[in-house]
Amino acid sequence: MKTVVSRFVVAATVATIGLSAAAAAAAAQQAAAPGETKSKAARVPAKHKPGGSPARKEAAADAGASPTLLGQYGDWGAYWAPNGSSKVCFVLAKPAAAQTTPPNRPRNPIYFFVASRPAENVRNEVSVMIGYPFKSGADATVEVGTAKFAMNTQSDGAWIKNVAEEARLVEIMRKGSELTVTGTSSKGTQSVDHYSLKGLGQALARTSQECK
Repeated sequence: MKTVVSRFVVAATVATIGLSAAAAAAAAQQAAAPGETKSKAARVPAKHKPGGSPARKEAAADAGASPTLLGQYGDWGAYWAPNGSSKVCFVLAKPAAAQTTPPNRPRNPIYFFVASRPAENVRNEVSVMIGYPFKSGADATVEVGTAKFAMNTQSDGAWIKNVAEEARLVEIMRKGSELTVTGTSSKGTQSVDHYSLKGLGQALARTSQECK
């Protein structure tokens, strides 16, 4: 079982990059990542474990941890933070432009993550915090140029559907200029978020150095 960046780490990061404490707390609740199993074909979110699970204990241990900014590279920040007895490294960015249909629908903070957890042999795992609960059973999509990838969704999180394509996606992102994420909320609102990829390659190189 693997988890993406801890919600506590996300909350601290959101606070670090300048949002209010209230927004950081909201992000902490929204960014709770489900457990997930990986196969060569797909990543399917698993059910949450009960209160005594190792995942919950790890999250509790991380509650007092603050991420450390390794550097800001263009539009992407590179961070590391404690992750149980090991560490997690990740890069994140906010969208340069975010649109909804119908227009101007309220959303929580929106971020795109690429995370590595060397203790779990996880490298450059892509995830999105979309800022609203996804429509049940609906995929999200991420596009870079002409390349398009489906994403599994749960709550307000999304993860690439075909794990075998994840390395290709990251490599295309390194060479691209813009990334677009589309999704549909539980209320039927459609969103289109545009991210600049300026600085992503440098940010990933820095986290790769930190989380060898």
